[in-house]
Formats: sequence, C-alpha cells, structure tokens
Amino acid sequence: MTAAMRLGVLGSPIAHSRSPRIHAAAYAALGLDWRYDAIRCGAAGLGAFLRGRDAHWRGFSLTMPLKEEAHRLADALDPVATESGVVNTLHRLPDGGWFGSNTDVAGLARALGQAGLDATRTVVLGAGATAVSAILAARALGAERVAVLARRPRAVEELLDRFRGTSAPEMTGATLGDASAARAAASSATLVVSTLPGPAGREIPLPDGLAAAPLFDVAYDPWPSPLAGRWRAAGGISHAGLEMLVEQALIQVRLFLHGDAEAPLADEAGVLAAMRRAAR
Repeated sequence: MTAAMRLGVLGSPIAHSRSPRIHAAAYAALGLDWRYDAIRCGAAGLGAFLRGRDAHWRGFSLTMPLKEEAHRLADALDPVATESGVVNTLHRLPDGGWFGSNTDVAGLARALGQAGLDATRTVVLGAGATAVSAILAARALGAERVAVLARRPRAVEELLDRFRGTSAPEMTGATLGDASAARAAASSATLVVSTLPGPAGREIPLPDGLAAAPLFDVAYDPWPSPLAGRWRAAGGISHAGLEMLVEQALIQVRLFLHGDAEAPLADEAGVLAAMRRAAR
C-alpha cells in the first residue's frame, strides 16, 4: 500500500482540474510516492480504460460526464452511491474489481458546515448528477425543504421523481423560465446551492429576491463565477466550491489509502491544511 501507486482524475474536459495539485499535496504530506494525473476520458471509453489498468493503478476520481457511467460499471457500491446513482470515486478491490463511492455528498455537507450555512430551506439550481448529491447533503444537514430550479421541465420532474417515497426532505421544483413558479418554490430560502456549469450562471433567469439567501456555487474556476458576480451585485453573499473540492478529495484519499471513507489519516488536520494551500 505504501509502494508507488498510480491514481488520477478522469473527465472531459479535464485540463482545468485542480485535483492533481490537491491530491499531490496530500500524498506528499503523508510521505507517499504516489502519482496522480488528470486524464481525459469520455463516458463511452470509461469501461475500456478501466479494463486496461493494471494493479499499479489504485483508484480514480470521476468528474463530468462520468459519474453515472461509473455507477453502472462499478463492481460494488457504497450506500450513498447506491442511493444517489452517482459515483465520483473508484478504488481497486483486492480481487481487481472497482468499488464505487460518492464522496460529493459528504464533501459538500462538510463544506457547508465549515461555512456555517443554514440548509433548513435549500434551493438547488440544476438537475444533474451533482444536484442529486446536493439534495442528499442538504438532507444530511437537516433540511426541512428542498426546492429544485432548473432550465428543463423534464429534468426537474425526473429529479423530483427520483426522491419520491424516500426519506428526502419535502421537495418542490420549477423551471427557471417560469418566474412565478420559481419565485414560489424559492420563497424563504435559507441557502442556494448552484450545481450549474460556471458559464450557465451568466444568463439564467433568477427569481426576484433569491440573492437574499447565501449562495454556495460548486463552480470555482474562475472565481468569482458569473453567478457569484450576479449575487454580489445584488448585495448577496457567495461561497466558492473550492472547499467542497478539498473536503471530498480528503475522503477520496482515505479511500485510496485505507479503503475506508471513515478511517482518518495520520495527522489529518495537517494533510487537510496542505490540500487547502494547494487548491488555492
């Protein structure tokens, strides 16, 4: 386990990723000669790519558009990945298979908690894979209500259907183009979590008064994001997704090293500080 290992972050596009510098800082702090690279890979090629990795490859972080395909390909899943249908981490099993985990949920919950944000009435912007994790993170923080606002009506309905009959908070949804319905869904929000791609925040319509609630934008490069810029112009407060990236990466390091998301690292506070410095 302490011998040199290969790891990486997969996605398309991927050149912008800060994960290599964050993970490199963690392994250096742990005294491990492990290599972590950014590798471009699309959903159609993920299966063949994984089959072509030998035992020197310890695991992978997955970003868009791979999170649902990784869920399909994983040989085993953790409970959060099972419920969410989303895998952002694969680590190698002793038999050579791949174990799929979702560290986005815990990473986002930890980041929201670190920022002192109130998830009681959360609005989630977007309806993709990261929106699923945002709903579960809000639930973990005791949300009473989650409203989903997205651009496509079908995407909103599919996301609401996904959580019907579960232990999710009370859920509502609307399209961003329906000003009246969006305003009703977003009324009295205590927190807004945007899971939209950074450029999308430049043009999307927003309900009047939504910027009165603090924004946590999973986008972080560039920062401020277009959406964060609009929030600030309206007098609101915005938080970058960089802390989520670091917190979920810490859990990935635990998985890659111990195979256990709950097993703390040696001098974990020092490792986390090194990861934060590298991220910024």
